[in-house]
Amino acid sequence: MRKRYLGGTAAIAALSMTIALSGCGSTASSGNVTLRLVAAEYGTTPETSSERYWLALATEFESKHPGVKIDIDIRPPKTIDSDVAAMVEEGKAPDLAQGGSYADYATRDQLYTADEIMSVPTQANFLSQLSDAGKVNRIQYGVPFAASTRLLFYNKDLFDQAGIDAPKDWADLKGDAQALKQQGVTTPLALPLGPEEAQSETLMWLLGGGGGYTDTADESYNIDSSANVKTFAWLKDLVAQGLTGPVAPGKLDRAAAYKAFAAGKVGMLNGHPGLLTVAQDQGIDVGTVELPGVDGKAKASMGSADWMMAFKQNGHRAEIGKFLDFVFQDENMMTFVGNYDQLPVTYTATEKMAANAAYENVSVFRSALAESELFPYGKTSWAGVSESIKRNIGKAVEPGQSPKDVLGQIAREAATSESAE
Repeated sequence: MRKRYLGGTAAIAALSMTIALSGCGSTASSGNVTLRLVAAEYGTTPETSSERYWLALATEFESKHPGVKIDIDIRPPKTIDSDVAAMVEEGKAPDLAQGGSYADYATRDQLYTADEIMSVPTQANFLSQLSDAGKVNRIQYGVPFAASTRLLFYNKDLFDQAGIDAPKDWADLKGDAQALKQQGVTTPLALPLGPEEAQSETLMWLLGGGGGYTDTADESYNIDSSANVKTFAWLKDLVAQGLTGPVAPGKLDRAAAYKAFAAGKVGMLNGHPGLLTVAQDQGIDVGTVELPGVDGKAKASMGSADWMMAFKQNGHRAEIGKFLDFVFQDENMMTFVGNYDQLPVTYTATEKMAANAAYENVSVFRSALAESELFPYGKTSWAGVSESIKRNIGKAVEPGQSPKDVLGQIAREAATSESAE
Protein backbone atom coordinates (compact mmCIF):
# COMPACT_ATOMS: atom_id res chain seq x y z
CA MET A 1 0.00 0.00 0.00
CA ARG A 2 1.01 3.56 -0.59
CA LYS A 3 2.63 5.21 2.43
CA ARG A 4 0.83 8.31 3.53
CA TYR A 5 2.70 11.48 4.48
CA LEU A 6 -0.18 13.43 5.99
CA GLY A 7 -0.97 12.33 9.53
CA GLY A 8 -4.37 13.93 9.03
CA THR A 9 -6.82 14.50 11.79
CA ALA A 10 -5.86 11.28 13.53
CA ALA A 11 -2.50 12.64 14.65
CA ILE A 12 -4.08 15.85 15.87
CA ALA A 13 -6.68 13.85 17.72
CA ALA A 14 -3.97 11.79 19.37
CA LEU A 15 -2.27 14.94 20.57
CA SER A 16 -5.52 16.43 21.86
CA MET A 17 -7.36 13.29 22.99
CA THR A 18 -8.04 14.58 26.47
CA ILE A 19 -8.47 18.22 25.52
CA ALA A 20 -11.82 19.89 24.89
CA LEU A 21 -11.43 22.37 22.08
CA SER A 22 -13.79 25.32 21.86
CA GLY A 23 -13.93 29.01 20.99
CA CYS A 24 -11.35 30.78 18.90
CA GLY A 25 -8.30 30.05 21.04
CA SER A 26 -7.94 33.46 22.69
CA THR A 27 -8.70 33.04 26.38
CA ALA A 28 -7.99 35.14 29.43
CA SER A 29 -5.01 34.14 31.55
CA SER A 30 -5.21 33.25 35.22
CA GLY A 31 -1.46 32.63 35.39
CA ASN A 32 1.42 34.95 36.08
CA VAL A 33 2.47 35.36 32.44
CA THR A 34 0.55 35.09 29.18
CA LEU A 35 2.54 34.54 26.00
CA ARG A 36 0.86 35.65 22.81
CA LEU A 37 1.64 33.45 19.82
CA VAL A 38 0.71 34.53 16.29
CA ALA A 39 0.82 31.39 14.17
CA ALA A 40 0.12 30.61 10.53
CA GLU A 41 -2.80 28.51 9.37
CA TYR A 42 -1.44 25.35 7.76
CA GLY A 43 -4.71 23.40 7.69
CA THR A 44 -7.36 23.40 5.00
CA THR A 45 -10.43 22.44 7.06
CA PRO A 46 -11.66 23.13 10.61
CA GLU A 47 -10.61 19.60 11.53
CA THR A 48 -7.04 20.12 10.34
CA SER A 49 -6.67 23.73 11.46
CA SER A 50 -3.39 24.79 13.03
CA GLU A 51 -5.49 26.14 15.88
CA ARG A 52 -6.27 22.60 17.02
CA TYR A 53 -2.60 21.69 16.98
CA TRP A 54 -1.51 24.75 18.96
CA LEU A 55 -4.38 24.56 21.47
CA ALA A 56 -3.54 20.95 22.25
CA LEU A 57 0.15 21.77 22.56
CA ALA A 58 -0.51 24.83 24.71
CA THR A 59 -2.78 22.92 27.07
CA GLU A 60 -0.16 20.25 27.62
CA PHE A 61 2.52 22.90 28.17
CA GLU A 62 0.36 24.86 30.62
CA SER A 63 -0.27 21.72 32.67
CA LYS A 64 3.49 21.41 33.18
CA HIS A 65 4.09 25.16 33.68
CA PRO A 66 1.15 26.47 35.75
CA GLY A 67 2.51 30.02 35.83
CA VAL A 68 2.41 30.43 32.03
CA LYS A 69 -0.57 30.66 29.65
CA ILE A 70 -0.40 30.61 25.85
CA ASP A 71 -2.75 32.90 23.91
CA ILE A 72 -3.04 31.67 20.32
CA ASP A 73 -3.85 33.88 17.34
CA ILE A 74 -4.05 32.04 14.00
CA ARG A 75 -3.60 34.08 10.81
CA PRO A 76 -3.84 33.17 7.10
CA PRO A 77 -0.48 32.49 5.39
CA LYS A 78 -1.09 35.27 2.87
CA THR A 79 -1.47 37.95 5.55
CA ILE A 80 0.50 36.78 8.55
CA ASP A 81 3.63 38.74 7.64
CA SER A 82 1.73 41.99 7.13
CA ASP A 83 -0.41 41.30 10.19
CA VAL A 84 2.64 40.88 12.42
CA ALA A 85 4.26 43.98 10.90
CA ALA A 86 1.15 46.01 11.73
CA MET A 87 1.15 44.73 15.32
CA VAL A 88 4.77 45.70 15.75
CA GLU A 89 4.19 49.11 14.18
CA GLU A 90 1.32 49.73 16.62
CA GLY A 91 3.54 48.84 19.59
CA LYS A 92 1.67 45.59 20.21
CA ALA A 93 4.24 43.01 19.23
CA PRO A 94 3.37 39.41 20.12
CA ASP A 95 5.79 37.38 22.17
CA LEU A 96 6.17 34.82 19.40
CA ALA A 97 5.25 34.97 15.74
CA GLN A 98 5.70 32.81 12.68
CA GLY A 99 6.65 34.44 9.42
CA GLY A 100 8.61 34.36 6.23
CA SER A 101 11.23 36.93 7.23
CA TYR A 102 12.82 38.13 10.43
CA ALA A 103 15.88 40.18 9.47
CA ASP A 104 14.22 43.60 9.54
CA TYR A 105 13.04 43.09 13.12
CA ALA A 106 16.47 41.80 14.11
CA THR A 107 18.30 44.83 12.78
CA ARG A 108 15.91 47.06 14.73
CA ASP A 109 16.82 45.18 17.93
CA GLN A 110 13.26 43.94 18.40
CA LEU A 111 14.04 40.23 18.64
CA TYR A 112 15.74 38.00 21.16
CA THR A 113 18.65 36.01 19.78
CA ALA A 114 18.41 32.24 19.74
CA ASP A 115 21.11 32.14 22.41
CA GLU A 116 18.96 34.28 24.71
CA ILE A 117 15.85 32.14 24.62
CA MET A 118 16.62 28.48 24.01
CA SER A 119 18.55 25.84 25.86
CA VAL A 120 21.81 24.67 24.34
CA PRO A 121 20.46 21.18 23.44
CA THR A 122 17.46 22.66 21.62
CA GLN A 123 19.51 25.19 19.69
CA ALA A 124 22.20 22.67 18.79
CA ASN A 125 19.59 20.28 17.41
CA PHE A 126 18.57 22.50 14.49
CA LEU A 127 19.86 21.51 11.07
CA SER A 128 22.94 23.65 10.57
CA GLN A 129 21.84 24.76 7.11
CA LEU A 130 18.69 26.27 8.64
CA SER A 131 20.44 27.71 11.69
CA ASP A 132 22.85 29.52 9.39
CA ALA A 133 19.97 30.83 7.30
CA GLY A 134 18.46 32.29 10.46
CA LYS A 135 21.42 34.57 11.11
CA VAL A 136 21.93 38.29 10.69
CA ASN A 137 25.55 39.41 10.99
CA ARG A 138 26.42 35.89 12.17
CA ILE A 139 23.95 35.98 15.06
CA GLN A 140 20.89 33.72 14.93
CA TYR A 141 17.55 35.48 15.34
CA GLY A 142 15.33 33.39 13.09
CA VAL A 143 14.31 30.08 14.64
CA PRO A 144 13.41 27.58 11.90
CA PHE A 145 10.03 26.01 12.56
CA ALA A 146 9.26 23.99 9.43
CA ALA A 147 11.05 23.37 6.15
CA SER A 148 10.19 22.31 2.64
CA THR A 149 11.82 21.76 -0.71
CA ARG A 150 10.69 21.13 -4.27
CA LEU A 151 10.86 18.43 -6.92
CA LEU A 152 9.46 18.18 -10.43
CA PHE A 153 6.17 16.26 -10.31
CA TYR A 154 4.79 14.50 -13.37
CA ASN A 155 1.65 12.52 -14.14
CA LYS A 156 2.82 9.01 -14.96
CA ASP A 157 -0.35 8.04 -16.79
CA LEU A 158 -0.17 11.07 -19.08
CA PHE A 159 3.52 10.39 -19.70
CA ASP A 160 2.80 6.75 -20.57
CA GLN A 161 0.06 7.78 -22.99
CA ALA A 162 2.50 10.17 -24.69
CA GLY A 163 5.26 7.55 -24.75
CA ILE A 164 7.76 9.74 -22.88
CA ASP A 165 10.06 9.45 -19.88
CA ALA A 166 10.70 11.80 -16.98
CA PRO A 167 12.92 14.72 -18.06
CA LYS A 168 16.56 14.84 -17.08
CA ASP A 169 17.33 18.30 -18.47
CA TRP A 170 15.59 21.22 -20.13
CA ALA A 171 15.78 19.71 -23.60
CA ASP A 172 13.92 16.65 -22.30
CA LEU A 173 11.44 18.87 -20.47
CA LYS A 174 10.61 20.86 -23.60
CA GLY A 175 10.27 17.71 -25.68
CA ASP A 176 8.02 16.10 -23.08
CA ALA A 177 5.83 19.20 -22.96
CA GLN A 178 5.47 19.16 -26.76
CA ALA A 179 4.52 15.47 -26.71
CA LEU A 180 1.95 16.07 -23.98
CA LYS A 181 0.43 18.93 -25.95
CA GLN A 182 0.08 16.68 -28.99
CA GLN A 183 -1.82 14.23 -26.78
CA GLY A 184 -4.29 16.96 -25.87
CA VAL A 185 -3.08 17.62 -22.32
CA THR A 186 -4.56 20.96 -21.22
CA THR A 187 -1.43 22.15 -19.44
CA PRO A 188 1.73 20.24 -20.37
CA LEU A 189 3.84 22.30 -17.93
CA ALA A 190 2.26 24.49 -15.26
CA LEU A 191 4.24 27.68 -14.66
CA PRO A 192 2.64 29.51 -11.70
CA LEU A 193 4.25 32.94 -11.66
CA GLY A 194 1.22 34.59 -10.07
CA PRO A 195 1.65 36.65 -6.89
CA GLU A 196 0.85 33.85 -4.46
CA GLU A 197 4.25 32.16 -4.60
CA ALA A 198 6.12 33.58 -7.58
CA GLN A 199 9.34 34.09 -5.64
CA SER A 200 9.57 30.31 -5.10
CA GLU A 201 8.73 29.27 -8.65
CA THR A 202 11.20 31.82 -9.98
CA LEU A 203 14.08 30.59 -7.85
CA MET A 204 13.52 27.00 -8.95
CA TRP A 205 13.94 27.94 -12.60
CA LEU A 206 16.87 30.26 -11.92
CA LEU A 207 18.70 27.42 -10.17
CA GLY A 208 17.98 25.18 -13.16
CA GLY A 209 19.64 27.74 -15.39
CA GLY A 210 22.72 27.94 -13.19
CA GLY A 211 21.78 31.27 -11.62
CA GLY A 212 19.90 32.44 -8.56
CA TYR A 213 18.98 35.54 -6.61
CA THR A 214 22.42 36.32 -5.22
CA ASP A 215 26.06 36.21 -6.23
CA THR A 216 27.77 33.26 -4.57
CA ALA A 217 30.94 35.29 -4.02
CA ASP A 218 29.64 38.24 -2.00
CA GLU A 219 25.93 37.36 -1.57
CA SER A 220 24.82 40.60 -3.23
CA TYR A 221 21.73 40.50 -5.42
CA ASN A 222 22.37 39.29 -8.96
CA ILE A 223 18.82 39.05 -10.26
CA ASP A 224 19.45 40.27 -13.81
CA SER A 225 22.53 38.13 -14.44
CA SER A 226 23.03 36.75 -17.93
CA ALA A 227 22.16 33.25 -16.70
CA ASN A 228 18.88 34.47 -15.24
CA VAL A 229 17.98 36.40 -18.38
CA LYS A 230 18.64 33.30 -20.51
CA THR A 231 16.45 31.24 -18.19
CA PHE A 232 13.47 33.52 -18.63
CA ALA A 233 14.02 33.82 -22.35
CA TRP A 234 13.77 30.02 -22.48
CA LEU A 235 10.62 30.02 -20.36
CA LYS A 236 9.09 32.73 -22.53
CA ASP A 237 9.61 30.49 -25.55
CA LEU A 238 7.72 27.67 -23.81
CA VAL A 239 4.85 30.05 -23.13
CA ALA A 240 4.85 31.25 -26.75
CA GLN A 241 4.58 27.64 -27.94
CA GLY A 242 1.49 27.11 -25.80
CA LEU A 243 3.20 24.57 -23.56
CA THR A 244 2.21 26.19 -20.25
CA GLY A 245 -1.56 26.02 -20.55
CA PRO A 246 -4.43 28.42 -21.13
CA VAL A 247 -3.77 30.73 -18.15
CA ALA A 248 -1.00 33.31 -18.44
CA PRO A 249 1.77 32.37 -15.97
CA GLY A 250 1.61 35.79 -14.30
CA LYS A 251 -2.06 35.15 -13.48
CA LEU A 252 -1.63 31.54 -12.37
CA ASP A 253 -1.20 31.00 -8.64
CA ARG A 254 0.37 27.91 -7.15
CA ALA A 255 -2.85 26.74 -5.47
CA ALA A 256 -4.69 26.72 -8.80
CA ALA A 257 -1.83 24.87 -10.52
CA TYR A 258 -1.73 22.25 -7.76
CA LYS A 259 -5.50 21.77 -7.97
CA ALA A 260 -5.28 21.26 -11.73
CA PHE A 261 -2.47 18.71 -11.31
CA ALA A 262 -4.52 16.77 -8.76
CA ALA A 263 -7.40 16.81 -11.24
CA GLY A 264 -5.22 15.21 -13.94
CA LYS A 265 -5.08 18.29 -16.18
CA VAL A 266 -1.36 19.06 -15.80
CA GLY A 267 1.52 16.98 -17.11
CA MET A 268 4.35 18.51 -15.06
CA LEU A 269 4.97 21.14 -12.43
CA ASN A 270 7.30 21.94 -9.56
CA GLY A 271 5.78 20.78 -6.29
CA HIS A 272 6.30 20.49 -2.54
CA PRO A 273 5.62 17.43 -0.31
CA GLY A 274 2.04 18.44 0.40
CA LEU A 275 1.05 18.02 -3.24
CA LEU A 276 2.18 14.40 -3.22
CA THR A 277 -0.52 13.22 -0.84
CA VAL A 278 -3.23 15.45 -2.31
CA ALA A 279 -2.60 14.22 -5.86
CA GLN A 280 -2.33 10.59 -4.84
CA ASP A 281 -5.59 10.86 -2.90
CA GLN A 282 -7.21 12.01 -6.16
CA GLY A 283 -5.93 8.92 -7.93
CA ILE A 284 -2.99 10.50 -9.73
CA ASP A 285 -0.02 8.21 -10.25
CA VAL A 286 2.71 10.71 -9.37
CA GLY A 287 6.32 10.57 -10.43
CA THR A 288 8.99 12.87 -8.99
CA VAL A 289 12.49 13.78 -10.13
CA GLU A 290 15.04 16.31 -9.00
CA LEU A 291 14.58 19.66 -10.70
CA PRO A 292 15.97 19.46 -14.25
CA GLY A 293 18.46 22.05 -15.38
CA VAL A 294 19.78 23.34 -18.66
CA ASP A 295 22.54 20.71 -18.84
CA GLY A 296 21.33 18.07 -16.39
CA LYS A 297 19.79 18.43 -12.97
CA ALA A 298 19.59 21.92 -11.45
CA LYS A 299 22.58 23.09 -9.45
CA ALA A 300 20.41 22.85 -6.33
CA SER A 301 16.85 22.34 -5.27
CA MET A 302 14.94 25.27 -3.83
CA GLY A 303 14.58 25.10 -0.06
CA SER A 304 12.30 27.16 2.11
CA ALA A 305 11.68 27.62 5.81
CA ASP A 306 9.08 29.19 8.03
CA TRP A 307 10.51 31.09 10.97
CA MET A 308 9.60 31.65 14.57
CA MET A 309 10.50 35.07 15.97
CA ALA A 310 10.67 36.00 19.66
CA PHE A 311 9.95 39.66 20.32
CA LYS A 312 11.50 41.55 23.22
CA GLN A 313 8.72 44.06 23.81
CA ASN A 314 6.91 42.24 26.60
CA GLY A 315 10.05 41.03 28.36
CA HIS A 316 9.05 37.38 28.62
CA ARG A 317 12.41 35.90 27.69
CA ALA A 318 12.45 33.03 30.21
CA GLU A 319 8.88 31.94 29.49
CA ILE A 320 9.43 32.11 25.73
CA GLY A 321 12.47 29.88 26.11
CA LYS A 322 10.59 27.27 28.13
CA PHE A 323 7.81 27.16 25.57
CA LEU A 324 10.15 26.84 22.59
CA ASP A 325 12.11 24.06 24.27
CA PHE A 326 8.78 22.26 24.61
CA VAL A 327 7.60 23.03 21.06
CA PHE A 328 10.75 21.55 19.54
CA GLN A 329 10.56 18.24 21.36
CA ASP A 330 10.57 15.43 18.82
CA GLU A 331 7.04 14.19 19.44
CA ASN A 332 5.58 17.67 18.97
CA MET A 333 7.60 18.36 15.85
CA MET A 334 6.70 15.00 14.32
CA THR A 335 3.01 15.62 14.88
CA PHE A 336 3.24 18.99 13.16
CA VAL A 337 5.27 17.96 10.11
CA GLY A 338 3.18 14.82 9.70
CA ASN A 339 -0.08 16.73 9.71
CA TYR A 340 0.99 19.63 7.53
CA ASP A 341 3.31 18.16 4.90
CA GLN A 342 6.49 19.81 6.11
CA LEU A 343 10.02 18.56 6.75
CA PRO A 344 11.57 18.53 10.23
CA VAL A 345 14.05 21.25 11.16
CA THR A 346 15.94 19.26 13.80
CA TYR A 347 18.42 16.43 13.49
CA THR A 348 16.62 14.08 15.88
CA ALA A 349 13.19 14.52 14.26
CA THR A 350 14.77 14.07 10.82
CA GLU A 351 16.32 10.81 11.98
CA LYS A 352 12.99 9.59 13.33
CA MET A 353 11.27 10.43 10.07
CA ALA A 354 13.94 8.54 8.13
CA ALA A 355 13.45 5.48 10.33
CA ASN A 356 9.64 5.50 10.03
CA ALA A 357 8.26 3.60 7.03
CA ALA A 358 5.18 5.83 7.03
CA TYR A 359 7.35 8.63 5.64
CA GLU A 360 9.14 6.56 3.01
CA ASN A 361 7.60 8.43 0.11
CA VAL A 362 9.15 11.74 1.19
CA SER A 363 12.70 10.49 1.62
CA VAL A 364 13.69 12.14 -1.65
CA PHE A 365 12.50 15.50 -0.31
CA ARG A 366 14.72 15.12 2.76
CA SER A 367 17.68 14.42 0.50
CA ALA A 368 16.88 17.43 -1.66
CA LEU A 369 16.66 19.72 1.37
CA ALA A 370 20.22 18.87 2.39
CA GLU A 371 21.49 20.18 -0.97
CA SER A 372 19.01 23.00 -1.43
CA GLU A 373 19.51 26.72 -1.79
CA LEU A 374 17.33 28.89 0.41
CA PHE A 375 16.09 32.43 -0.04
CA PRO A 376 18.40 35.19 1.26
CA TYR A 377 16.43 35.33 4.51
CA GLY A 378 19.19 37.16 6.37
CA LYS A 379 18.86 40.28 4.21
CA THR A 380 16.62 42.96 5.68
CA SER A 381 15.67 43.85 2.11
CA TRP A 382 14.46 40.36 1.23
CA ALA A 383 10.81 40.92 2.21
CA GLY A 384 10.56 43.89 -0.16
CA VAL A 385 12.49 42.20 -2.96
CA SER A 386 10.25 39.15 -2.67
CA GLU A 387 7.18 41.36 -3.07
CA SER A 388 8.72 42.98 -6.15
CA ILE A 389 9.27 39.56 -7.70
CA LYS A 390 5.68 38.56 -6.96
CA ARG A 391 4.36 41.72 -8.64
CA ASN A 392 6.56 41.76 -11.69
CA ILE A 393 8.11 38.45 -12.67
CA GLY A 394 5.09 37.20 -14.62
CA LYS A 395 5.63 40.03 -17.11
CA ALA A 396 8.96 38.50 -18.15
CA VAL A 397 7.23 35.76 -20.14
CA GLU A 398 4.42 37.87 -21.60
CA PRO A 399 4.28 38.58 -25.36
CA GLY A 400 6.02 41.83 -26.25
CA GLN A 401 7.93 41.96 -22.98
CA SER A 402 11.70 41.65 -22.55
CA PRO A 403 12.97 39.28 -19.83
CA LYS A 404 16.10 41.42 -19.59
CA ASP A 405 14.08 44.58 -18.96
CA VAL A 406 11.77 42.97 -16.39
CA LEU A 407 14.61 41.35 -14.47
CA GLY A 408 16.53 44.61 -14.70
CA GLN A 409 13.67 46.50 -13.07
CA ILE A 410 13.50 44.02 -10.20
CA ALA A 411 17.30 44.13 -9.86
CA ARG A 412 17.31 47.93 -9.59
CA GLU A 413 14.68 47.83 -6.87
CA ALA A 414 16.70 45.17 -5.06
CA ALA A 415 19.91 47.20 -5.30
CA THR A 416 18.14 50.25 -3.89
CA SER A 417 16.76 48.24 -0.99
CA GLU A 418 20.12 46.60 -0.33
CA SER A 419 21.96 49.94 -0.24
CA ALA A 420 19.58 51.04 2.50
CA GLU A 421 20.46 48.08 4.76
